Amino acid sequence: MTDVSLTTPPETGETRRKLFYPHGRWHPEPGDLFEIAAGVFWLRMPMPFSLDHINLWILDGGAEGWTLVDTSIPASSCKDVWRPVLKRLQAEKPVTRLVSTHYHPDHLGLAGWLCKKTGASFAMTQTEYLMARMLLSDQRDEPPEQAVRFNEKAGYPLEKLEEMRREGWGRFARAIYPLPDEYLRLKEGDVLTIGARDWEIVVGSGHTPEHACLLDRKGKVLIAGDQVLPRITSNISLHPTEPMANPLGDWLDSIEKLRALPDDLLILPAHGFPFKGLHERLDQLEHDHRHKLGLLRRFLSDPRKATDTFEILFGRPIGDSEFGMATGEALAHLRWLEAEGLAMRQVEDGTADLWRAV
Repeated sequence: MTDVSLTTPPETGETRRKLFYPHGRWHPEPGDLFEIAAGVFWLRMPMPFSLDHINLWILDGGAEGWTLVDTSIPASSCKDVWRPVLKRLQAEKPVTRLVSTHYHPDHLGLAGWLCKKTGASFAMTQTEYLMARMLLSDQRDEPPEQAVRFNEKAGYPLEKLEEMRREGWGRFARAIYPLPDEYLRLKEGDVLTIGARDWEIVVGSGHTPEHACLLDRKGKVLIAGDQVLPRITSNISLHPTEPMANPLGDWLDSIEKLRALPDDLLILPAHGFPFKGLHERLDQLEHDHRHKLGLLRRFLSDPRKATDTFEILFGRPIGDSEFGMATGEALAHLRWLEAEGLAMRQVEDGTADLWRAV
């Protein structure tokens, strides 16, 4: 299959913030496929959110068929983009495999629908698959009191706690088409041979527990999912299901792990534009979090609630739609300071926890 994009990328790339973008800010139009590396096709899928797209990857497996990497959400607009793409692919050969890098709905939401339409097998790491299964099965008319208490302890105002109770519990299930009933487990170091490329599974943590990246060492390509994004930083949140976890610690450990990969890889991120400069971007991501941790520790010279730290961490007002995600990220940074012995919390029944620097 050749380049079937209806638009043409620029002949030269550009450098921004020390990262090199081979195609600049160009991207294929919705429904077009662009062969960004031999046998690797880029499908940019629009999404109806502030994060308005996701990059999906289609791998040419030769006679074996096509492999899809990530899916987008089960919105009718996304299905409308997929239908002609699938028709075009299947006119040449079958779609035989679907890989989801992690359990978030923009990466997993249409997995069941795509597998049903194509007969493809489904592959994912075990923790991500089981996490999705757990969240899909946990639907209730009211949120568990433990989750309400978790947000109360973080500093949620009363009106937001009441809103949380009214909304019920199980929003994840509304963003996921029913999952395939079986899957192929992906593990660290596994190799998927797809056409002329051998894709090694490299696992990162922090954004989600067992996020799979696909690395072709010989071809120098990394399908990075949300583990390495070129411009924005992945959300690192603490969740009520595991309140004593340390996701930011896991994230920083994963950054160190990924530094062992070659620096000349073409990075194919889930959001933004393909780029080169892996080590520089890892340095930027680490610096961003450690800078915020330093600011946060100084801010905790006086006792603070988690929700008091938004201005320090984000530098801008946080709207209602972002409040929950911002709270999770604030708690992840506070929990890292606590785990490192740099902060402690004062716990009192019926009130928010107060955090202060040690």
